[in-house]
Parts: sequence; C-alpha cells; structure tokens
Amino acid sequence: MAFVAFWPTPVDQPFGEQLAKALNFLQFHGIPQWFNYNFVEKSANIGLFLPVGFVAALAFPNTRWWQIGAFGMLISGFIELGQLLFLHSRVASPSDVMTNTSGAVIGALLAVLATQKGRPAAFRQRASQEQ
Repeated sequence: MAFVAFWPTPVDQPFGEQLAKALNFLQFHGIPQWFNYNFVEKSANIGLFLPVGFVAALAFPNTRWWQIGAFGMLISGFIELGQLLFLHSRVASPSDVMTNTSGAVIGALLAVLATQKGRPAAFRQRASQEQ
C-alpha cells in the first residue's frame, strides 16, 4: 500500500491511455456512462483499504467498526498529507480520504461477517451490554 501511496507519479499514469480506451470501448458496448475513470479510481481506493480494515478487525477483535474506520481515516490522512507536502506531481484529495475510509470500514465489516456465526459481533456486543 505504501508503494502505491508514495509512488512519485500517479500509479495509473503509464496506463492512462489504455484505461481510457478500455472505458470508451465498454461504454460503446453498453456499460453505463457512470462507469468512468472517476468510478474506477474511487473503486481502486476502496479496494486498496479493504485489507486494512479486514486485517485490523481480525487483529483487534474487540474494536468496533467505527474505530477501524477512524484508523483508516488517520492512515489515509497521513498519506494525503505526505502527497501534498512531498510529492508535487500527486494530488492530495479529501475524496481519497473518504473512499479510503470507506474501504477500511467495509473491510472491517467483511471480517466480522467472515468470522462470526449467526449475528455479527457488533449486534451481540450491544445485546450483552444491555443486559
């Protein structure tokens, strides 16, 4: 992840033309217009942080999903700050922080679903606290 986040130039730059051609081809053959570069970029940001949330949820099983989301937001914020301060050919973006955070939350929720039988742990914790 750090390799992608701190590469001196945008990691998709060498493939930009091929990606644009592929998206144009797909849209010509019926893929909706919203499936564009912006969608691909945001999906990649979510995908990049899914493992962060998944592993964090497994490593810290008593942590709530929103705490893992905050952890993902903190990591993403530091990445974007590093890009802003040190990588002038990269663009720091608040939307990247949002999509990265979303990826961490989704990863955490997937970990809960993958490791629990029956109701997710978040619901069981709430039920045991009410008693």
